[in-house]
Amino acid sequence: MTTVLIDYDSGNLHSAQKAFERMASETGAGRVQVTSDPDAVRRADRIVLPGDGAFPHCQAQLHGIPGLADALREAVEDRAVPFLGICVGMQMLGTRGFEYQETQGLGWIDGEIRAITPADPTLPVPHMGWNDLVIDAPHPVLQGILTGDHAYFVHSWAMQMTDPTQRLAHCDYGGDITAIVGRDNIIGMQFHPEKSQSAGLRMIANFLGWTP
Repeated sequence: MTTVLIDYDSGNLHSAQKAFERMASETGAGRVQVTSDPDAVRRADRIVLPGDGAFPHCQAQLHGIPGLADALREAVEDRAVPFLGICVGMQMLGTRGFEYQETQGLGWIDGEIRAITPADPTLPVPHMGWNDLVIDAPHPVLQGILTGDHAYFVHSWAMQMTDPTQRLAHCDYGGDITAIVGRDNIIGMQFHPEKSQSAGLRMIANFLGWTP
């Protein structure tokens, strides 16, 4: 079994690669491959789309590699390969984003990416650091994760849900911030599970064993 981390030049993959390799080794989940090769994405048993930076830049980078976006859609939509989006990789699951300009997302989750505007003006943006998760709905990837468990966030934009049934968890930062989304074979995390210590590693291990 192979878990592919997509490398599309939109963020440092080192920490994510190490965390997934560690949990794949501990759980016997096969190998982890970092690649931008569309054929490798088509063959993958699980796919992870990390992302750091601006939403439109990440979308442009993904679609700028010939065949990569098509291979991703083929794997996730046609073959129902388990998929995890991380940080901007989660945001790209939405219908559209408004960072700098209106940009279409992958359209797999019913939500839009809007700027964080805390009700408390003393709260800084970006939302950076540890925050408690509030679990909204059960999910196999969240097995063993409880409300109050900590996750590490770094972002200025967040998903506002059009379909609230697709929100699995949120956090409070001067108002609700969507933390985890999902449907069918797709899940996304606004925070960085690879930097979220035991809770994050638990979610990575759960993802590697998830059979939707």
